[in-house]
Amino acid sequence: MARPSDPGRRTELLQAAGLFIRAAAKIPGVHSISLLGSITTDREKPKDIDLLVVVAADTDLARLAAQARRLQGTAQQVNCGADVFLADVEGTYLGRTCRWKDCRPGIRVACDALNCGRRPHLHDDLEDVRLSKDTLERPPVTVWPQVVRRCTLPSDVERTVKLFDTPPNQALEPSAS
Repeated sequence: MARPSDPGRRTELLQAAGLFIRAAAKIPGVHSISLLGSITTDREKPKDIDLLVVVAADTDLARLAAQARRLQGTAQQVNCGADVFLADVEGTYLGRTCRWKDCRPGIRVACDALNCGRRPHLHDDLEDVRLSKDTLERPPVTVWPQVVRRCTLPSDVERTVKLFDTPPNQALEPSAS
């Protein structure tokens, strides 16, 4: 059962994002992970948490989508949402992670992906959602593999980001698996 909204949801959303970032960083082909949207502002009650993940063409999106579903489930517990937006290494917006565990053509009537199943677990609803070129090139804060701040962050986001702000030789490294 979902709990009512409260100001503490920023903390819960940021904790969930931290777990997502740590897990996604271990997936081969993930090049970078950034925080976007209202969580990077001082908005007291953000409605969701948004992340941008830059991936290689051969990245296993099934693993990434599974982590995104965990993030979405945690966000739903505080009456919020979560989106994991995807871009390729050339800076092209691809879409979002698919919300369905079983992702293949024709299985879901409700799927509005333009090319359902062409790339499993890619929800390319480009007619509904697109990120601007500026957002893709300069997200508010890249958290992994190296922290890059492009704006002044609220103190709670800064605390979360500092968890990933380690010297280069101690940075979180993706696993070889």
